[in-house]
Amino acid sequence: MTLLLKQIFNFFKLLNSDTGTKQLAAGLSLGLILGFAPFLSIQTLIVIAIIFVFRVQIGAAFLSAFFFKFVAFLFDQPAHYLGKAVLEMESLRPLFTTMYNIPFVPMTRFNNTIVMGSMIVSILLLPFAYFGFQALIIKYRATVVARFKGTKAWKAFAATKVYNWYTTYDKLYG
Repeated sequence: MTLLLKQIFNFFKLLNSDTGTKQLAAGLSLGLILGFAPFLSIQTLIVIAIIFVFRVQIGAAFLSAFFFKFVAFLFDQPAHYLGKAVLEMESLRPLFTTMYNIPFVPMTRFNNTIVMGSMIVSILLLPFAYFGFQALIIKYRATVVARFKGTKAWKAFAATKVYNWYTTYDKLYG
């Protein structure tokens, strides 16, 4: 529980920092795919590789993956019907047969209806999630953070030696 709270506090610290909105939005949207994908699968390894290779906020990705895991359970029934419809398409049957005979591809468990449907849903939601998260982060920084930093309580706290010590410590040790 402490680890989860630490991640949430670090996420709010990222939201309030000068970190780019694109990196945060990319992390949150890739967390959507991680949340909808099976825990131990090739899809998960590919998304984790993307997170580590590109400039994406790792903490935001894993935190959103944690929350989207719970949301994915709500989409299991529609994902089942979507995956079943796709897997039973007669025109895609040769493709799925070829994919099943390729090494390592069956480890994606694409032949499972819920996995197939969840991956389709997460890939379709990815661009909407990215631009939606980016807009929300910009709006959050423009309204909530600006309003909070304008309060008398924040200005009084920012004038204390404790705050100065914390900012110096944070600059030195991250």
